[in-house]
Amino acid sequence: MKIVEQIKQPITYEMELFEQKFQLSMSSKVALLNRITHYIVNRKGKQMRPMFVFLVSKMVSNGEVSERTYRGASVIELIHTATLVHDDVVDESNRRRGFFSINALWKNKIAVLVGDYLLSKGLLLSIDNNDFDLLKIISIAVREMSEGELLQIEKARKLDITEEVYYEIIRQKTATLIAACCCLGAASVKPESSDVENMRKFGELIGMAFQIKDDLFDYGKEQIGKPTGIDIKEQKMTLPLIHVLNNASKKDKKWLINSIKNHNKDQKRVKEVIAFVKANGGLDYAVTKMKEFQVDALNILQKYPESDYRNSLELMVNYVIDRKK
Repeated sequence: MKIVEQIKQPITYEMELFEQKFQLSMSSKVALLNRITHYIVNRKGKQMRPMFVFLVSKMVSNGEVSERTYRGASVIELIHTATLVHDDVVDESNRRRGFFSINALWKNKIAVLVGDYLLSKGLLLSIDNNDFDLLKIISIAVREMSEGELLQIEKARKLDITEEVYYEIIRQKTATLIAACCCLGAASVKPESSDVENMRKFGELIGMAFQIKDDLFDYGKEQIGKPTGIDIKEQKMTLPLIHVLNNASKKDKKWLINSIKNHNKDQKRVKEVIAFVKANGGLDYAVTKMKEFQVDALNILQKYPESDYRNSLELMVNYVIDRKK
């Protein structure tokens, strides 16, 4: 059995019902919108985010979920999808998970409007049901994701990034959404309990490990749909590079910064930078840090009694570290 299927097993029923509710939450009176949202729904990914919501909800409440849990999962998926649609416009990307992106098929103007529509649908789903606590969790996540992206752009211009700033960027950009999923799962069944903050922290730790793993792919040979060295070409400062930069001699540091600023489109030079980072322990250091986040996340889970849901979440944490793409 595939690892993702194994993780999903204790929540198979919830995930099937969620799909129906999620499709309904997107519906509109405009035929064009329905055509586009139908296209989105039929090209879904692994659906890790709703899985986090349901697994956490069931783990903290001895197997309970509520209508609020389904709404929370729908809202997070609506808002996440909206950000992806907008990202593809910003990045001028024509593909998403191997399929044409919305902007490639329907052009930028429609893609931006669809993203706005999904965002408003998510907000209204919470407001119409008085889920103001869930809405707050999600709104904070959206704000932080925007701040993280802008902080990364600001730092890419100057290349003056420290390890602390890098962690802040990935916490906001990536970890905050996974933290929101776990936080929502707990808040949907046990609002105002200590589980809400525990699970937020748990999600944040997984998110940090997830992003470091993603950054490591930039140095690997595995085919993950992202060509090696793309972060360097885009002047994105990731942990392996930051570590090596901060520990390099003055001469090497100058060469590295010059390579990233002025020769980032030169394939030979990018390969030399990758080789330098590998040779100087950048990857080993990033793997060590990633595993620290993994251990901290697993330690939080140990506070809960053993169950199928906890086991699935443990599998999820390990999958984040061991995945090949």
